[in-house]
Amino acid sequence: MPEPFLPCNLPVAPPSEPLQTFAGLPGSTNTMSEPILFDSTFTITAFDQHKYDRVARISGEREDLKFSLDIHVELYPVAVGETVQLSLASTLSPDGAKEDPAESKTGWKENKAAEPSLADTYDYVCHGKVYRFEEGNGEFIKAYASFGGLLLFLEGPHKKLSSMRHEYVYLLMKK
Repeated sequence: MPEPFLPCNLPVAPPSEPLQTFAGLPGSTNTMSEPILFDSTFTITAFDQHKYDRVARISGEREDLKFSLDIHVELYPVAVGETVQLSLASTLSPDGAKEDPAESKTGWKENKAAEPSLADTYDYVCHGKVYRFEEGNGEFIKAYASFGGLLLFLEGPHKKLSSMRHEYVYLLMKK
């Protein structure tokens, strides 16, 4: 009589081998995942530099998303009507490997100079934290992030913004 609860004729891992776990499940030690949490292309609809000399608040839209972002205009000049790609990533590692917090005490350029990075393909990169979410109308949500005091506001469908959490992220932009 076959033993109960065992699949038919499949081998059982011997006790000396560790059990296989999957990313995102309790007990998982896999730190690899998709690094890009959000990625979209926007047309710049507003540019306001009245409050500060080197910082401007830009706004952009596409059919179901809109954003507002404070940027350093000397480092990344933009104008109304231009198209920009805005991405948020959990890590700069292209394979999604999480960074060791002990190694991240110095700048990312110093530590990762010889390794490929998502920052290599973008023009403007900031590190900050997603600090708030709000329910919008119906299926829309609002997300807020701060990058050293430069603020980001994103509004869009829950489906497109649901991969973000209250966590540290990288803002990546290119034209």
